[in-house]
Amino acid sequence: AFPGTDLQVTGIDFLRSQNSRLHHTDAYDIKNLVVRRGQPFQLQLSFSRELKATDKLALRFGIGENPMKIRGTLMSLKPREEQDLSGWQISTIKKSDKECLVSVTSSPRAPVGKYILNVKTGTNIYKPETSIYLLFNPWCEGDVVFLADEAQRKEYVLNDTGFIYVGSAYSIYGRPWNFGQFEEFILDACMYLLDKSKLKLSNRRDPVFVSRAMSALVNANDDSGVLLGNWSGNYSNGTSPMDWIGSVAILQQYYKTKKPVCYGQCWVFAGVLTTVMRCLGVPSRCVSNFNSAHDTEDNLRVDVYLNESGEKLDRLSLDSIWNFHVWNDVWMKRTDLPPGFDGWQAIDSTPQEPSQGVFQCGPCPLKAIRDGDVYLPFDSKFVYAEVNADKVYWLVKKVNGKDKYTRINTETQGIGLHISTKAVGQDKREDITAQYKFPEGSEEERKAMQKATSFIQPSRILPRARFASTFPAADRGSKPEVLHEAVPESGLQLEITKKAALYPGNPLELAITVKTSAPGSWTVNLVGSCQLQYYTGKVEANLGYVKETVKLEGKSEMQVPLKIPADTYMKTLASVEDEVLIHITAIAEVQGTNDKLTKETTMSFEYPPITIQMPETAQLNKEFPCAFIFTNKLNVPLDNCKLVVEGLGIFKMTMFDEGDIKPGRIMKSEITCTPTRTGERKIVAKLTSTQIKAISTEKSITITE
Repeated sequence: AFPGTDLQVTGIDFLRSQNSRLHHTDAYDIKNLVVRRGQPFQLQLSFSRELKATDKLALRFGIGENPMKIRGTLMSLKPREEQDLSGWQISTIKKSDKECLVSVTSSPRAPVGKYILNVKTGTNIYKPETSIYLLFNPWCEGDVVFLADEAQRKEYVLNDTGFIYVGSAYSIYGRPWNFGQFEEFILDACMYLLDKSKLKLSNRRDPVFVSRAMSALVNANDDSGVLLGNWSGNYSNGTSPMDWIGSVAILQQYYKTKKPVCYGQCWVFAGVLTTVMRCLGVPSRCVSNFNSAHDTEDNLRVDVYLNESGEKLDRLSLDSIWNFHVWNDVWMKRTDLPPGFDGWQAIDSTPQEPSQGVFQCGPCPLKAIRDGDVYLPFDSKFVYAEVNADKVYWLVKKVNGKDKYTRINTETQGIGLHISTKAVGQDKREDITAQYKFPEGSEEERKAMQKATSFIQPSRILPRARFASTFPAADRGSKPEVLHEAVPESGLQLEITKKAALYPGNPLELAITVKTSAPGSWTVNLVGSCQLQYYTGKVEANLGYVKETVKLEGKSEMQVPLKIPADTYMKTLASVEDEVLIHITAIAEVQGTNDKLTKETTMSFEYPPITIQMPETAQLNKEFPCAFIFTNKLNVPLDNCKLVVEGLGIFKMTMFDEGDIKPGRIMKSEITCTPTRTGERKIVAKLTSTQIKAISTEKSITITE
């Protein structure tokens, strides 16, 4: 061939292993090159002949259906011109014979997604088979998701396992969850969601738009998104929300079928949204709020209606207090807001109420919630109410066949407790309440509350029951009442405790302690009730109540037992498909005074543990055995037991049918594992049965080369 032959590209090496190591993307189970924006990566080009000074060469990166330079969706990079107008850069590192090594740096503001690369030499165009994935970059100072702390980046971007905190404010426990953002098809599922979001490509630069869109797409409500929510108690035509142990199976099924997966409840939505955000490169964490206010109609108040036995009456309530609710925080700069609102932002994909016509929520700066700046986007009023509403208790008595409502008391510190997430680099709970709220009763809290209530109109204190036609119409001109807790003259206090472990099959041994502290003789009428309820606060069964009159002198106390036999609740436990909690309510009235007090507590049942037996370390690609052992220490059989286990980078999700496990029986299942990834890996196991919806555990193992 004579020297004037056309220059042709004969191949491109994406140098996947060295690029992905430097970009912290080596864990993604995908053949393509995955890189983060604003950071250089190298490509090795091979040509049909040696490069000459006169040769024209351009690398063209395009995103979207119709990439165009003018829209910033097509970048044409010429190694001789180094800088492109789009903020991308290219430089030649070395040339030898027929090869050329180039370094490409994308703009830290580039749209995130799948890019097609083609190389133009003169009139020839070379198109490699595979696309390049470009993600957000928390390691790059120029990226709005930049996170300075390496330990935090490890936790909030790279950790593919974690805990989601559930239970009740009285008994919080961590449920292990596999996020699995690096597993097969997960990145592709996230790219599919980005396309489905119909976000303009220019808005894909901005994690504010991306996280808001993902909060909408993880629920199926408007857009046939990932998960269908179901709180009905009937999950027969899908998977019960209690049965999932991670996001991987959900996102893989969704990507395969492109149809919503059945079913999710809040922790499942939050687990999947964490996976999606971490997968795209946005630092993210699951956040659990205990005693979370719902549907407060923008008035910062939840009304709780009790009958004369102290039992909660659901049918009257328009709003509810969930024992816990789980949402997400994502980390980013808010260039769309005044200074000072960067950092953690709350987003929520559980479909509760529409925002701008769609079931989506956030991002809302934690600082705006803490300071009471509830006019800032997005949905800050809604999140503020979840952590700051007041509880008003009403006693409902039948008078001449009609319901008569009396206000018992107001509790201003019962909502938004123990806001929790997994600690950085440790398997323990971190309390982040202080990032959402100032200390209860502090001067800052009072100021934030005043600011917030100037944007949220608290209504006057009238019960807002469904059938409240028996009330005088509210006078329109009246000022909203700011709630205060009354201080009882007797110094009345209530405490609810358990006297023994709450094992299914045993009687529930509970106690209500009545205390007075002021001098004098006090006669207290006490009622206490016990109910089974779902985590959403919905009552499933009334189990029994106690009524006593207690006489106390000055500073003294008395304990009133409340005992529920096992056969009162075991049928309910076996007939529902959700995990239920034990809810105790006490109402005390001091005779001859206006002192009235209500106290409620929710407790979780306690279960025998599962143990995992395996070596502490193992080698890459070498088999090791792993055993799961469970002893039924309860005095009731567990029917229809299933064990689900998963170890990311060790083995795919596996299910064992364990049949019925009688009291005292030991179950043992074994699996042979072959690790495919190094580092600290985790194995998660969950046992489900008719009586107990979930007992879960996890254990770590270190995999070496």
